[in-house]
Amino acid sequence: MATSSSSSSSSSSSPRIKRYHVFQSFHGPDVRRGFLSHLRRQFASKGITTFKDNEIERGHTIGPELVQAIRESRVSVVLLSKNYASSSWCLDELVEILNCKVASGNIVMTIFYEVDPSNVRKQTGDFGIAFKKTCEGKTEKDKTRWMEALAYVATIAGEHSLNWTDEADLVEKFATDVSNKLNVTLSRDFDGIVELQDHLRKLSNLLCLESDEAKMIGIWGPAGIGKSTIARALFDHLSRDFLLMGFMGNLKGSYKSIMGVDNYDSKLGLQNQLLSKVLNQKDIRVHNLGAVKERLKDQRVLIVLDDVDDLEKLEVLVGELSWFGFGSRIIVTTEDKKNFKAHGIQDIYHMGFPSEKEALEILCLSAFKQRYVQDDFEKVANRVAYLCGYLPLGLCVVGSSLRGESKEEWERQLSRIESSLERKTEDVLRVGYDRLLKTNQYLFLHIACMFDKLPNSYVTSMLADSNLDVENGLETLSNKSMIEIHFNRIRMHSLLQKLGRQIVHEDEPGKRQFLVEAEEICDVLANEMGTGSVIGISFDVSKISGELSISGQAFRRMNNLRFLRIYNTWGRQMISEDLEYLPHLRLLHWDFYPRKSLPPRFQPERLVDLSSFFVRRKKGFVAISS
Repeated sequence: MATSSSSSSSSSSSPRIKRYHVFQSFHGPDVRRGFLSHLRRQFASKGITTFKDNEIERGHTIGPELVQAIRESRVSVVLLSKNYASSSWCLDELVEILNCKVASGNIVMTIFYEVDPSNVRKQTGDFGIAFKKTCEGKTEKDKTRWMEALAYVATIAGEHSLNWTDEADLVEKFATDVSNKLNVTLSRDFDGIVELQDHLRKLSNLLCLESDEAKMIGIWGPAGIGKSTIARALFDHLSRDFLLMGFMGNLKGSYKSIMGVDNYDSKLGLQNQLLSKVLNQKDIRVHNLGAVKERLKDQRVLIVLDDVDDLEKLEVLVGELSWFGFGSRIIVTTEDKKNFKAHGIQDIYHMGFPSEKEALEILCLSAFKQRYVQDDFEKVANRVAYLCGYLPLGLCVVGSSLRGESKEEWERQLSRIESSLERKTEDVLRVGYDRLLKTNQYLFLHIACMFDKLPNSYVTSMLADSNLDVENGLETLSNKSMIEIHFNRIRMHSLLQKLGRQIVHEDEPGKRQFLVEAEEICDVLANEMGTGSVIGISFDVSKISGELSISGQAFRRMNNLRFLRIYNTWGRQMISEDLEYLPHLRLLHWDFYPRKSLPPRFQPERLVDLSSFFVRRKKGFVAISS
């Protein structure tokens, strides 16, 4: 029976996997053979799974199987008919359904079948007569909770059969409404996100979706907290209501910084990217910075700008709400709250750390592939979640690194996890790295320093002459949450990328395999201090102030250099002599290479990628044999 103790159990029980789309509460003699059978057929045609209680023997109270089914259903459909209240079984079901709505946010939908909602709410008319008969001999406690449940469910907006002339149309409409609810909440891409519905509900309220005015909100929180994930889920949640929409991901990492650089072309490029996404047109060419306003001022659009790192990008992409039509919604995520203040974004959603219960659920999803702790793991799992500082990314990485391990192995790892938390946040992620095979650690460092956000096939070709099993290594890194692979493109979280670069930096300067810090690269090249240990250089010249002069001898001692990327030069003349021969080079990317041609002595037998070389040159190319 759904008593108050049942309510307490519902709210305190372990989070459950939802096994059913729909649970139906109904009085069988009224609807089972007619209306309900047609509704179930419509549900089946739409791929909606329902719990069926045909073989359950009904008694005076609902049994544990029904209680479990209610809790494990995403939507509860309450079919209120004339004799619904004649069954204490139905009334107990209703109490449990509403308990789950309060405790877990379960969706409740109603159909008033040949009964007036006011009669349900007030327990009057034929409905009231049936209810009073059921209450005979019951305790005051039972009668009170039933009355409260009926009064509440009658206020939930639903379909009234008396308002429909064609019952088949009602069945089709209601089944479609349920399907839409499930489509909004059940995208398989976001299965396993803890407290997703709570985030979406709060963000939807902040967006004031019922308003016709354009609105811009911000999502703010530290790296690794889940801002991008929630923003992507919110975009998916809202996109069905917009014809024009665009998601620009990882603006901090994927797009060249324009802060402090008066580069008109870069700003045009950002607007071009946005319009291409929103209008779904690849051939758009932007010629002035008023293009976004000109194209979208009369359009209702949904735009998400994810991981914005500076104000100027906001001003270029979504400068004013007047750039967008009525009903538009703009969502921005960032680690820096100052960007919102400077841009006048007042409605901000703060992504805080999860509670102890939520953090444990995140860890369990990663470690056990379920939302609750395996037997005998509760104490050690709670300890691991605590030591991870409840950082979602850390919980996922550590959980996946411990997946399939014994409880004793979990306990052996506690000291390692505990000591890493005393240092920077990145150290939480070190546990996952340390548990990799040496070859996979090496692959991880290549991605962190040289190959993030590039296609799988590209990385495989770059490392084809190494002793790395790249394909299996990428799969391992993906399985252990060290990278993500979407549409055959590798993505590494910015914290993990920082971790990899920090690990490289732990070596002595003369022994580092990758050079990625601009100041360090500048010193190495200017003073010709490179060694045979260096295999990769990724040099963002825009981070260097003042003049930089590189001798042709700067790379002379880097005889094992395989990957050289120099970018954001903006035409700066940096090299005055021909490059020395680099026999192992496989990647050569140099924006605005300042000389007319590659030197005659340059014989790139192993070169796989030569790009962005002669942007300003029309003559002087050297032939490069395949």
